[in-house]
Amino acid sequence: MTRERSRRRLRRRDRNALIAASLTALSLTASGCVVVHGERVRLPAATRAEAARALTAFTDAYNKADKAYDSSLDAPYVTGALADIDSARLRAGHVNSPSGNARHTPLKLTDAKFTIPKKAGWPRWFVADARGNKGGDFRWLLVFTRGGLGERWQVAYLTLMAPGAVPRFRTDADGWAEASPADSPRLAVPPQELSERYTAYLKSGGKDFADGPSTSGLRADRAKAARKPGLVRQFIDEPVVHGDYAPLALRTADGGALVFFATHHFEKRTAAAGTSVPVANKDVRALTKGEVKQSLTLESMANEAALDPAGSGAVRILGRLGGLTAAQGE
Repeated sequence: MTRERSRRRLRRRDRNALIAASLTALSLTASGCVVVHGERVRLPAATRAEAARALTAFTDAYNKADKAYDSSLDAPYVTGALADIDSARLRAGHVNSPSGNARHTPLKLTDAKFTIPKKAGWPRWFVADARGNKGGDFRWLLVFTRGGLGERWQVAYLTLMAPGAVPRFRTDADGWAEASPADSPRLAVPPQELSERYTAYLKSGGKDFADGPSTSGLRADRAKAARKPGLVRQFIDEPVVHGDYAPLALRTADGGALVFFATHHFEKRTAAAGTSVPVANKDVRALTKGEVKQSLTLESMANEAALDPAGSGAVRILGRLGGLTAAQGE
C-alpha cells in the first residue's frame, strides 16, 4: 500500500467514525427513546487530519512570532501556562531587540503522532508528539485544546521528553484514546490534585513523587542556593487548576495516566545590607519593574507532564518546562 493510499484510508476511517457516532445520536433522538445532547455524546476530539492542520497552524504562528519578537502573532494559538511563558519570552526579546530576532531559526516538527481521546463535552483536546529540530533529541509534546466547535485549537501545554519516555496510551479498536477524569479514584493522585500536591512537595518533601531532576533534584538545588553567603533566596509555590490551567490526563496502557498540569512560582532574592542583588540576565532586566536595590522577586510559570500510576505508588515527573513571566525590584 502506497503512503498516499494509507493516508486516504486513515482519513476515511476518521470520517466514518465521526459520521457513525453522529448518526447514532440522531437515530436515538428520532426514535423518541432518549434525547441525546451533543455535549454528552462521546466523540473523538478531532480527526487526525484536523489535528495535523492544528499543529501546522501553531508552528507557522510560533515561527512568525519568534522571528518578529511579537507576541500578538501567536497569541491566538496559545493559552494557559504556555501562553504566559511564551508571551513573556517574546516581550523580553522585543525589549532587547526591537527589530526582531536576528538568531531566529524556524521550528520544524516532524514525525508527528497524534493521541486523540474520545470524550463527551467541552473542552475537547488531543496530544501531538513530534520530533523537533530544537532542544536536542527530545520529543515535543503539545496539548491542543478548545472550548467549543467554533473556536480555534490552542496549545495549553508544551513539554519536552527524552526519546522512549513517552508512555504507551490505552486506545480502542479504532485507535482513539481515553481521557482520565480529573477526580479519578483509580490513580495514585487524582489529576486535579497534582498541582497542589507537587507545590506542597517542593516545600516540604514527601512520598507522593519519585526522585528526579524536577522533584528531589529541584529541592536540592534550592537548598544549595539558599545557603549562598550574602544572598537570601526564598521560594513560594502555588497550584493553578482552573480554566485554561486545568489538568488534562490520558489513560496509559498499564492503567495509569499521563497528566499535564501547571504550577505558579515565586523566588525572592534579598541581598545583605550594603550590597545589591545582581541582575546579569538581560531578559530578566527586560521583564523587571521597579529598581533593583535590596531585593528582586522573580515570578514564573511551569507546566509539567507526570506519569500517575494506577492504584498507588509515586508519581514520576517526565518533563517540566518553565519560564519567567515577571519580576519586581525593590
